[in-house]
Amino acid sequence: MLRLILSFALCLFALLPAGRALAEPLVERVEPIAVDGRLLIDADIDFKLTDELRGAAEKGVPLYLTADLRITRSRWWWFDKEVLSTELTWRVQYNALTRQWRTGTGDLSLPASTLDEALDLVRHVRGWDVASTDDFETETPYDGRLRLRLDTARLARPFQVDALNSKVWSLTTPWKDFTFSISVAAPRP
Repeated sequence: MLRLILSFALCLFALLPAGRALAEPLVERVEPIAVDGRLLIDADIDFKLTDELRGAAEKGVPLYLTADLRITRSRWWWFDKEVLSTELTWRVQYNALTRQWRTGTGDLSLPASTLDEALDLVRHVRGWDVASTDDFETETPYDGRLRLRLDTARLARPFQVDALNSKVWSLTTPWKDFTFSISVAAPRP
């Protein structure tokens, strides 16, 4: 009887980390900020790579993670007006010669010592410059949506085929909705 209880407890403890590792990826927080006439986005995204994605990245396959942003304004007489539709793509890659991870957006590429450190730049988006505040009407409510996805279209062809046929190559957060408005700054005395 004691053996049965111990084996049951061992199985229960063995399942706990697996359940946490398979947690649904999600955008936890989105904060639009108006600074110096620009609209900036700060966001926190919680996701984990599958073992297959992690293994491919450790072998030097670049992973492209893309944040999609949509901002609309409600209209009572017609469909919502799309004010902004943009994306930001990060490239996370391991260089076996230098034994260093690099995370880059556009021409900027930053070094990291571990994969998790490289992914932290993607998990914590700070100061993403998306538009001028002149593109928005003041004191008007806007609706926004943000998500993160693995951009399989940018992978090498053999991996694109795997991504179509396998669920382990799919990483997408649900859309996170948020609202904001641009307020008029009070004049300084």
